[in-house]
Amino acid sequence: MTKHTLHIANGSSLTEYLEREKYEGDFLTWHEMLCEGPVEKEIDSITFFEKRKAFLESVYDAEYNIEKIQSEFQKTNQINDYKEVILWFEYDLFCHINLIAAISLLKQKQVRIPMYLVCSGRIENEKGLKALPELNPKQLKQHFKNKVELTIDDVATAQKAWRIYCENDHNLFKELIVRPSNFKYLSNCLKAHLRRFPDTRSGLNTLEYNTLKLIKEYKIKSRHHLLGYCLHYQGYYGFGDLQLKRMINELELFYDETEDKLTLNRNGHLAIEHQKNFLKMLTIDFQYGGVNKSKFQYHKKDNKLIATI
Repeated sequence: MTKHTLHIANGSSLTEYLEREKYEGDFLTWHEMLCEGPVEKEIDSITFFEKRKAFLESVYDAEYNIEKIQSEFQKTNQINDYKEVILWFEYDLFCHINLIAAISLLKQKQVRIPMYLVCSGRIENEKGLKALPELNPKQLKQHFKNKVELTIDDVATAQKAWRIYCENDHNLFKELIVRPSNFKYLSNCLKAHLRRFPDTRSGLNTLEYNTLKLIKEYKIKSRHHLLGYCLHYQGYYGFGDLQLKRMINELELFYDETEDKLTLNRNGHLAIEHQKNFLKMLTIDFQYGGVNKSKFQYHKKDNKLIATI
């Protein structure tokens, strides 16, 4: 008997929201954060789960329940018993890496049914970019109504993006940045990804640089206060508390901290003025898919990654 719909939701809060609003179908909740750490092209595999567990537990001291993740992925084992699959993901890099992985997983399971995308971002007559759980029920329903069926070319783009992410030449993303597709935020996300590598001028990536600018421009009272600003002003990254806290802590070389204030020190001013490269003093031994952050730097003028010497 053919089931109707499989919804793949980008997190538990969205799954709960969709269930509360009585969207019909079965739900797969995507619990992974594949924008950081090592990955495997073959997603539902022992090697994939072992790599993810080792990374998340060592870097974030976060419990990684292989059985829980695996049980969600295994909901795709009989994917063609469904009539359609609907992917619910957002405008940011965090979500888009998970999105291209989800599509690749479905292709690995030999999907033959239509795939649709519901993607939030800019909302008419509202400021800023909106996550799916931030939409009111009427807006969510309109997004669902306007869902986009992914074409063969869209799926091929997602698969290629996942392959590139799993390999060691992320400059290959440049071709996808200009490729037309129904992923209207993919280009911005891939640009943001390339800028996660250390800038050749300061050794800081774009997010780190902008974080120091926040300290300079606002009266930041504490690391926790700075975290709130980072969450609000991070643009197309979509990172969570854990990721941004780690970054803020690693930037302590650049600011002084008292009981009620963070201020840039000399290093901080030199960095944001591009007067000194701090690459050798920073923690850059960090994996983005198939590439170690330490192996490449972002060259702004040429808009590409160059090998670190």
